[in-house]
Amino acid sequence: MPDTSTLNPSDTLGISDNAAKRIALLVEMEETEGTRLRVAVSGGGCSGFQYGFSLDSEKNDDDLLFEKNGIEVVIDETSLDFLKGSELDYVEDLIGSYFAMKNPNATSTCGCGSSFAV
Repeated sequence: MPDTSTLNPSDTLGISDNAAKRIALLVEMEETEGTRLRVAVSGGGCSGFQYGFSLDSEKNDDDLLFEKNGIEVVIDETSLDFLKGSELDYVEDLIGSYFAMKNPNATSTCGCGSSFAV
């Protein structure tokens, strides 16, 4: 796994307190040791790329690990290229609750915020 300590702060992923709390709750409900949140970017969605969030206990060779308040988030190197300087947040509002990415690299996003263009 690549070392994130050598990354510039603007090349990393921020994790909000709300996101860390929600991830901790989700991981606690899992019975698999080493479960963490995986964030990935894939082609598709109405704006060109879409965010993916899943729980995963596997680490790949190209995964980068980010930590906050004892929780871990993994992102593959290719996805991080699209997410540098972003912040992972967890939002609770009238339309529901969801993970949201505040991505300064996105030139546009769809109405629901799950896809973006660069």
